[in-house]
Amino acid sequence: MIVMINGAFGAGKTTVATKLLERMDHALLYDPEEVGYMLREMIPNEVKLPVEQTGDFQDFLMWKTLVVEVAKQLKQTYDRDLIVPMTIYKKDYFNTIYEGFSELDEETFHFCLTAEKQTIHNRLLTRGEEPGNWCFAQTDKCLEGYQDSCFEQFIQTDNRDVEQIVDLICEEIGFIPKGDGVYVGIE
Repeated sequence: MIVMINGAFGAGKTTVATKLLERMDHALLYDPEEVGYMLREMIPNEVKLPVEQTGDFQDFLMWKTLVVEVAKQLKQTYDRDLIVPMTIYKKDYFNTIYEGFSELDEETFHFCLTAEKQTIHNRLLTRGEEPGNWCFAQTDKCLEGYQDSCFEQFIQTDNRDVEQIVDLICEEIGFIPKGDGVYVGIE
């Protein structure tokens, strides 16, 4: 199983993914940002292609391919479910990764955590982000991008706590945790 948890910076992806990981003992947390950080470190500015010189590592041409390939290697090597928190609002990037994940595991789920702009900004401030930084600057792009139905299934987070959101995801992906941390599918 692969569970993608999408949403703007500040929507609660990492918090939800971490709590979901606590319930899914047979899972790994896979953050594609790590792939982006690696590419950013490896590819100097003078080597970057013009399309890659945006300041967003998702624009590296190989980022999407590597995100899927790392997921493939994690699943093949460790035989674990993957919980994948990432902010991805560009439809073609999303489709490439979602389709790649779906080829790896037919049980691929996507959830897009949504919230009002002010809620997102309040959460960013609470976690110590500086007003106007890169995370803040992405909010409008994300909220606009998430208007596309390809990003469904949406979970509104403004008035839900983390446990409620994780409960919704667990219900949708079809498992309930057993007392010993093992999970079983819901028929």
